[in-house]
Amino acid sequence: MRQILFSGVIGLFLTLIGTPLLIKLLARKGYGQFIRDDGPRDHHSKRGTPTMGGIAFILATLIAYFVTKAVTGAMPTVSGLLVLFLFAGMGLVGFLDDYIKIVKQRSLGLRAKAKMLGQLIVGVAFAVLALNFADSRGLTPASTHLSFVQDFGWSIGPVLFVVWALFMILAMSNGVNLTDGLDGLATGASVMVFGAYVFIGVWQYGQTCANELTAGPGCYEVRDPLDLAVVAAALMGALFGFLWWNTSPAKIFMGDTGSLALGGALAGLAIVSRTELLVAVLGGLFVLITMSVVIQVGSFRLTGKRVFKMAPLQHHFELKGWSEVLVVVRFWIIQGICVIVGLGIFYGTWATSR
Repeated sequence: MRQILFSGVIGLFLTLIGTPLLIKLLARKGYGQFIRDDGPRDHHSKRGTPTMGGIAFILATLIAYFVTKAVTGAMPTVSGLLVLFLFAGMGLVGFLDDYIKIVKQRSLGLRAKAKMLGQLIVGVAFAVLALNFADSRGLTPASTHLSFVQDFGWSIGPVLFVVWALFMILAMSNGVNLTDGLDGLATGASVMVFGAYVFIGVWQYGQTCANELTAGPGCYEVRDPLDLAVVAAALMGALFGFLWWNTSPAKIFMGDTGSLALGGALAGLAIVSRTELLVAVLGGLFVLITMSVVIQVGSFRLTGKRVFKMAPLQHHFELKGWSEVLVVVRFWIIQGICVIVGLGIFYGTWATSR
């Protein structure tokens, strides 16, 4: 358990002191946020605010994880490394997108095909690797079975698993990306979900099928549950520190560098912890905001009418007169409820199986 504490504290410390240094560096280079003219008018004042802040918590998370391993003498696990690979790989794709937006002043960043190709390369590499590296019990980081709080049903096979993993990675990355439209909104919401995964990892470790005392109905067949909690704690701590600078009025934005990385980490944790469908409940705010865009686009194409004043959903409420801070706090409350419901389902499923 020391690993969880160390990784969270180190991640928090690094972003608290490192983010203002990054802000100064980005401001000196003129790497400011490009604000689209079709967004809410109040957002025009944010033009020029340093972006690509995801660099801060990506580096902090990676450093926190490996320093924790060095300090405690524990070895990194394949599952933990794969989640970090997906996290950093998606962050790199986002960084290229942000860099093109800023340097070339092209508001859409990477071409759609190039951005998708980058996500596909990282996602396929993760999915393929996750089906290898079996431990002494034959468990690989990922499973070809679908999962809610545990694996269920028939195996879908390696090919369909790769497709399913890609869908999850793209869905969560785009969900976080769409949510990252107001100061601190995506950061605070992500902190809650990663906090939930700290609990899930610790619980799965305590109820593992590898232990004769806990083996039986309801035990968890997860390869490296404790290390997944360490990764989640590093992410949670790093995001807490980043939130200090990202909350309204934000001194820095995470950009696609951060949002794509966080979506990748969420999908990765869900896949290797066997909670693939549960993540849709835990990250309910991301799902809700993504669905608002789907509904808006679908309605406009089918009927020529818009359901919301503007999508994603947070901007609809801004245009209805809610202040930015009010929208963020109320959406955080919604996200908190989603996490509570998700953890309730997770624990309730275990309790009823005993």
